[in-house]
Amino acid sequence: MKRFVPVHNREQLQALLAEAAEVEHDLMCCYLYAAFSLKDARDGDLLEHELSAVERWRGTILRVALEEMTHLSLVANLMTAIGATPHFDRSNFPIAAGAHPSRIVLELAPFDRATLEHFVFLERPVGVELHDGAGFEPTRSYARDARPTRYMPSAQDYDTVGELYAAIRNGFDHLSAELGETGLFIGDPSAQVGPDLMSLPGIRAVTDLASAHVALDTIVLQGEGAPGHSEGSHFAMFEQVRDEHAALSAARSEFRAARPAARSPVMRSPLDPRGRVWVVEPDAAALLDVANSIYTLSLRLLCQGFVRRGDRDAKRTLLASSVDGMRAFAILATELTRLPASPEHPGVNAGVSFAGLRSVDTIPHGHSEWTFLAERARELAGACRSVASIAAPIAHTVRVMERLVGALEDQRALEEQRATSAPAATSAPAPRRTLTVVPPQPGAFVEEARTDDVALRFEGRRCIHARHCVLGAPTVFLANVQGPWLHPETIPVEALVRVAQACPSGAITYERLDGGPEEEAPEVNTIRIRENGPLAVHAALAIEGEAPRHRATLCRCGRSRQKPYCDGSHNEGFTASGEPASIETTALPVRDGTLVVVPVEDGPLDVRGNVEICAGTGRIVLRTSGVRLCRCGGSSTKPVCDGTHARIGFRSS
Repeated sequence: MKRFVPVHNREQLQALLAEAAEVEHDLMCCYLYAAFSLKDARDGDLLEHELSAVERWRGTILRVALEEMTHLSLVANLMTAIGATPHFDRSNFPIAAGAHPSRIVLELAPFDRATLEHFVFLERPVGVELHDGAGFEPTRSYARDARPTRYMPSAQDYDTVGELYAAIRNGFDHLSAELGETGLFIGDPSAQVGPDLMSLPGIRAVTDLASAHVALDTIVLQGEGAPGHSEGSHFAMFEQVRDEHAALSAARSEFRAARPAARSPVMRSPLDPRGRVWVVEPDAAALLDVANSIYTLSLRLLCQGFVRRGDRDAKRTLLASSVDGMRAFAILATELTRLPASPEHPGVNAGVSFAGLRSVDTIPHGHSEWTFLAERARELAGACRSVASIAAPIAHTVRVMERLVGALEDQRALEEQRATSAPAATSAPAPRRTLTVVPPQPGAFVEEARTDDVALRFEGRRCIHARHCVLGAPTVFLANVQGPWLHPETIPVEALVRVAQACPSGAITYERLDGGPEEEAPEVNTIRIRENGPLAVHAALAIEGEAPRHRATLCRCGRSRQKPYCDGSHNEGFTASGEPASIETTALPVRDGTLVVVPVEDGPLDVRGNVEICAGTGRIVLRTSGVRLCRCGGSSTKPVCDGTHARIGFRSS
């Protein structure tokens, strides 16, 4: 292990964290590039068992890349905690010598055996000696030795990423002892990003030495694993993929898991063309330009989200928009690997280069921030439309970018409203927003029975068989009968209304014909987590693409054929606790209002609005004004999404 110069001041610790941020960022890009190059069913040259293996490898690499995003975010939280600014800048690929120790070579390369060997080498635990993958040898040997007597922080050498984090941990411990915890952790806690703001596995706020240790342990354990036990670590996962790939390659010599994507693609004419592929074919060059532009916008949104203080709604919008941008980027990056790169490199396809601006500078908060971001997002949505004819999947990026534009425009409108509104005389909560709910009308999916006083309706495709109806009003709802089974005439209207409102799925609704009050939105919006079952929502509910309603049960097992609604498929073996640990229970100033739910295509439920998420026993799990909830069934942080949907290839339709 290399001997690090001890950290004696905050500036030195910030410099180490900035290097860690660049390493994590670069690793994430390298892993994503390899995943983008992997073949799928459209390529048509893989046997069934080979295709299954390749899909599994894609999921593994995407999981690792997602956890690298967690590491980058945790480093950002660590920097914020000590009063520094998060660092999201990085050098363009291929990374020049000197940016990292000479043995840490970071280049964009397609998936193959050498690349896998390289990934294993990069993630190896401290003390494990391995050979790097062929072709990843350092171009030159050098040492980065810092001097302990210098005031200016200087880059240092380390053999593994784990060693870098060991030095960072020692720095936190030393400065905490020297300055005191309150003297070291001077950052604004409201700037911290936790699981209520980002759907990442292991993300957490850092506010003291204990939480800093947890963040650093998460990074190291996910990467190289615990000493003597690396199962589930990036190191172990890459070893498994490497060995499986070797077995399939030995079984069939024609097997190629990946498309021939370029190694070290660049979008501009390089000063030194050696080892680089300049992407010049018109379609590929156009797509590369748009992809890199969206990547840069996503980085800017991420940076704005992490530095934002206080306003959680604005912070959440920025971070969620960054994730949406990366979803659009991933589609373009994958399609690039199908296109030829250059006549000078026959047989070599293009690839995304992750080229960015020299610096992702922070935009001042306020109206200008949202104007700047929405303007750029709108321009890039148009750019996606301009390249949509190149490949069919690109049409989806247009929808994603338009949704992103909408979110930023909404936030800009809110900022304008705040700027022009007169100061409130008191700090009383805002008045309740109303949502007009029209009961479903009789039709192919809705049965109806009437009396002079009430129209009772039942929408079978929404029913989850909670049985509140047949148990609460057995003379009205006749179970297991042939023919008419709804008999509202058998009990008083008020009793019928109480039973109807107890239906969690909203399958049972009513319309008063006697002039009595219709169902109103609750005073507190709630989402209840059902043990091994769905999410039961009671709110002024607006689900994108659906008529407004007050009650619904939303699928969280990922198997429903009526997504986003539950259809009972969880009974086929889905298991998930209805009693997860509490996340944030601070009371909301406003507890009602419209609750908007956007089912993200192939992703989570994006919930926007005031809501209290409760365990089955009624305990508060999360009070929030926005969150992304898992609906793929795979998140390790249920009910909150942790990004697993991307790794497992969840499909919402």
